Amino acid sequence: MFQIIGIVLLFVLVFGSYLISGGKMDVILHAAPHELMAIGGAAIAACLISNSVGTLKKIGGGFGTIFKGTKWKKQDYTDLLSLLFLLTKTMKSKGVIALESHIEKPHDSSIFSRFPKIAKDHFAVDFICDTLRMMTMNLEDPHQVEDAMEKQLEKHHHEALMPQHALVNMADGLPALGIVAAVLGVIKTMGSITEPPAVLGGMIGGALVGTFMGVFLAYGLVGPMATRLKDIIDEDAAFYKIIQAVLVAHLHGNAAQISVEIGRGSVPTPAQPSFLQLEEILGAIPAEG
Repeated sequence: MFQIIGIVLLFVLVFGSYLISGGKMDVILHAAPHELMAIGGAAIAACLISNSVGTLKKIGGGFGTIFKGTKWKKQDYTDLLSLLFLLTKTMKSKGVIALESHIEKPHDSSIFSRFPKIAKDHFAVDFICDTLRMMTMNLEDPHQVEDAMEKQLEKHHHEALMPQHALVNMADGLPALGIVAAVLGVIKTMGSITEPPAVLGGMIGGALVGTFMGVFLAYGLVGPMATRLKDIIDEDAAFYKIIQAVLVAHLHGNAAQISVEIGRGSVPTPAQPSFLQLEEILGAIPAEG
């Protein structure tokens, strides 16, 4: 919502100030279509040249993410803590064998099925199950497990940031592409040097629209969108860090409720349940039969 408001304000204030100061839109409107074709076309072409097919697909999804916001809401963090509580409690009270059916076939698990949104996230499910599987194979050194989990998180975060890096590169290149469009306009103007000053003035003004468009798109739209996308990806990454915190705490021998409480400390502040809220939620969870 705020992104849409920001875009509207951007256009209203920039072009409004231009009109109030006596500027005329006819020069911009006349030049904008072909200048945008040159600048936007070059930017898209450069993006196609510099990125893989997978990254290009993620860029499209990235624009949706910018307007939708973070994937994980307050309830999802509570659900994750509840899920991890059930898994660690089952492992503590019933042993590794009782847990195997849940981590080998998580989509058939009575525990995972209680939290459908998390169960649909392939990375979250694989991250939890792979880590618990390592524990069942007697890898019980908390530092080794934490190191292995950290590498998985770094890899996932690096891949998630690829579309954001592509947008940053596009924003960095747009001012230069605007200059390219402006230079082409100047070349066209020089080819008509015998025209009257009024005509040359209009042609030079049209050429300068290219420079304006490049800078305007870079710092007004694409750059801020890239920043917003990074913020969302970083915030979503905190969801997976909670999994690491809880499972490592479990490996240190803590009770399930203590491990989950340690994980609660990693929940982003706006989505963080209080100690009493979490205690009440965990107490209301039906025992796993």
